[in-house]
Amino acid sequence: MTIRTALLQGTKLLEEAGVDAPRLTAEVLLGHATGGRNRVWLHAHGNEELIEIWWIHFGRYLHERIDGKPTQYITRTQEFYGRDFRVTSDVLIPRPETEHLVEAALARLQHPVVDLGTGSGAIAVTLSLEAHIPVYAVDVSKAALDVARGNAEKLGAEVRFVAGDLLTAFADQSLGLIVSNPPYIADTDRMTLQREVREHEPHLALFSGTDGMGHYQRIVEDAARVLRAGGWLLLELGYDSSLRVGQLLTGWQEIELIADLAGHPRVIAARLPPYS
Repeated sequence: MTIRTALLQGTKLLEEAGVDAPRLTAEVLLGHATGGRNRVWLHAHGNEELIEIWWIHFGRYLHERIDGKPTQYITRTQEFYGRDFRVTSDVLIPRPETEHLVEAALARLQHPVVDLGTGSGAIAVTLSLEAHIPVYAVDVSKAALDVARGNAEKLGAEVRFVAGDLLTAFADQSLGLIVSNPPYIADTDRMTLQREVREHEPHLALFSGTDGMGHYQRIVEDAARVLRAGGWLLLELGYDSSLRVGQLLTGWQEIELIADLAGHPRVIAARLPPYS
């Protein structure tokens, strides 16, 4: 079987299974099966025979994707802010929308900086590399911290990892900027999620109580303790959470909603008073 035929067959199987972007997915999976070769290489060598081990790997990856496993967990990589991050089923797959959170943080830098619920470390590593500063990265999951630590080492970021529950490890008035993409999906919305998310991404990073507000409330309350006067809090928002999160920030100043490319509120920024 040639590489071109394998791509055509893989695309057909994915399409019949209702997988989004079947052609692109087939190319990514075959590239991974052939040792990381890119789409240009695959098409330039379309008439070459697919060696047996590549076919075996490609078949397994197709089966996993058809069964609902996200492509990123198969290839164990996801691009974020122009860099490749290793991802496993222990961490949430970084989304492009979260880059708005990074941009907002870079515009409001105050030391020290902490990323709560770091997961793959995408936010903490990116902030460290873009701003050339050390960043604290916190997660309650040891497995997630292992993934994040590996990404920081691979990319050369100065990140200090903290195993703990949100802000409990930090002293009063010790931080300048808190950034977080917390769990914000209500338990009651579980069955509305895409199968890939519901069955494969870590529930610890997805769900936050019956109304999805549990982590927001805890972070806002404790942020007032650990931030210095004039420090910033930045939170990624769920699709319907901007009003409710804004109500938690009574007494904060310079509150701003930052929209994503689709015009939906994606990030909320707030500053702790007083400041000069």
